[in-house]
Formats: sequence, C-alpha cells, structure tokens
Amino acid sequence: MADITEKQLKTLKKLIDSAETNLAGAKELLTSLVGSDATVSVTEAKATVTGSTGKVIEGAFDGQHMIGPDGKSYPVPANYASKSKLVQGDQLKLIIGDDGTFIYKQIGPVERKKLIGTLNLKDGAYFVEARGREYHVLFASVTYFKAQPGDQVTMVIPDEGDAEWAAIEAVIG
Repeated sequence: MADITEKQLKTLKKLIDSAETNLAGAKELLTSLVGSDATVSVTEAKATVTGSTGKVIEGAFDGQHMIGPDGKSYPVPANYASKSKLVQGDQLKLIIGDDGTFIYKQIGPVERKKLIGTLNLKDGAYFVEARGREYHVLFASVTYFKAQPGDQVTMVIPDEGDAEWAAIEAVIG
C-alpha cells in the first residue's frame, strides 16, 4: 500500500466535501421539481385547475413547502424562498395557472428576528448553529450567498414559536 501524504488527504477531503455539496443540491433540486411524497405533483395540479384564471390556494410556508388549508404540501421553488428570505409561518398565495404554472406570492410575513450563527454541513444538509440550536437552511440560500461551512451568517427566523428552518440574510465571513 502506498504512503498517503497530507496533501492527498486534503485533496480527498475537498473532493468529498464537494460531492456532499453537489448531492445536497441535487436532492433539493429534485424535491423542488417533483416534490416529496406529500407534495402535489404538477400533473395533479393541472387536473385541479378551475376557471380561466386558474386556482388560488393560500397556505403557510413550512421552511420548504407551502402547506394548504387541506394539509396538502405544494413545492415552493428554493430560489424564490431564498431570495425572498421566507421563514416558517409566512403566509403565501399560490396561483395554479391553466397550464399548470405555479406562481407564489408572499401575502403575510410573520414577525422576524435575526441571529448570527455558523454554517455547517452534516449528512449532505446545511444547518446554521446559533445559540445552541441547529436550524436547517436551503441549499439555494447557501449557493446564492456563496457561503461555505464554517462561515458566520446572519439568519432570520420567526420571532415566535420553535422554528426548525432559517433564512440566510447575509454572510459575515
């Protein structure tokens, strides 16, 4: 067996970190495209469209999806959630167009508070650790802000309640 150098170990670690980041991104993209088991598919959404302007559904953002009044989960594009800095509890309106297009609009933001924490990558998922707790963050937020594990970030969470998800507002360094 050949001797392993420190440089080779560092290179291997970088490759593994990169693979984990790419896998997390692929999983999130897949979820945003086809949804999870509880998510309404585009085909099902097209079948439920009513009227000439489509169907309007209001619901609450859970960190990744909008949960409608009937308990169904609707996929919220991660880029929209990240750029809009949506947090758990925000009220959304979904318009499902006649062609199956999903258009989201934030109609009722919840009160927010900001925390500073450290971005971490664990088991292919990103978390921010702040005040002894871990909060999930969307992969799209991490890539949008070009954040890396170990970076200090400002995050936004609901002022009330026990949030599991946070929105990244900025990378501090």
